[in-house]
Amino acid sequence: MILRPMLANDIQAGLSLCRAIGWNQLSADWELFLKLSPEGCRVALDEIHKVIGTVTTVRYQDHFSWIGMVLVDPSRQRQGTGIQLLNEALAILADEKTVKLDATPAGREVYLKLGFREEYPLTRMRWSPENAGLLRVNRARQIEKDDLQKIALFDLDVFGADRRVILNDLWQRDPEMCFVVEEGNDVRGYCLGRRGYTYLHLGPVIAHNVSDATDLASAALLACSRKPVITDVLHHSEEWIAWLSAAGFSELRPLTRMFRGANAWPGLPEKQFAILGPEFG
Repeated sequence: MILRPMLANDIQAGLSLCRAIGWNQLSADWELFLKLSPEGCRVALDEIHKVIGTVTTVRYQDHFSWIGMVLVDPSRQRQGTGIQLLNEALAILADEKTVKLDATPAGREVYLKLGFREEYPLTRMRWSPENAGLLRVNRARQIEKDDLQKIALFDLDVFGADRRVILNDLWQRDPEMCFVVEEGNDVRGYCLGRRGYTYLHLGPVIAHNVSDATDLASAALLACSRKPVITDVLHHSEEWIAWLSAAGFSELRPLTRMFRGANAWPGLPEKQFAILGPEFG
């Protein structure tokens, strides 16, 4: 097996791997990985130089870095490809004080052996358009371009690092899924969403409280109720989880936020109601 940097002409291979195992990403997501980390993404090649695996890394300034998209062709799984890709990502990020990722239950066991620790649980949840009648119109409004700077500043403390490049990219892709709640000129919360192959993906949902979070989620779902939606939610608020259930969400699978290193920039998880996604954090 050969490992080399991922190139733009590898995106189609990455998409093929996504389709093979049922992941939701589109070409725009892969393009964003390469934009954020042109030297930090890898592909694994077999003996005939076919792409059989991928891994991406993103550095969030000097606060922490992220590992995502550990994908292996189903025909080459359980042969050590995934662990080699993961070790390659850790080598790329060897100078980082903190490395983070979101783990499936199976991946969690591997990451624990590599020195990762659990930070908090997440759950991927699914919503169907037929549940739109359970939602109510509210005070959230669609995000406009002039809002992006103050939203990025609001997000900085909550996420723990500056990710304005990602936020701007997602808003440009799917502005109809992006909403903000304000009080005067102050941001009280915002949410973004993006198209995927099977689902629309709702997240992040960042807010001061549950009321703001539910307004944001309701507005996004009402605006884009033509396809099923997935979201990856935190569990710090029983009221939030109860609202999701009442709105028609059902659980798909658990995830675990994990970190290796100091975790000096944990952000404010109590204001994160849904994450951007396991691939970005």
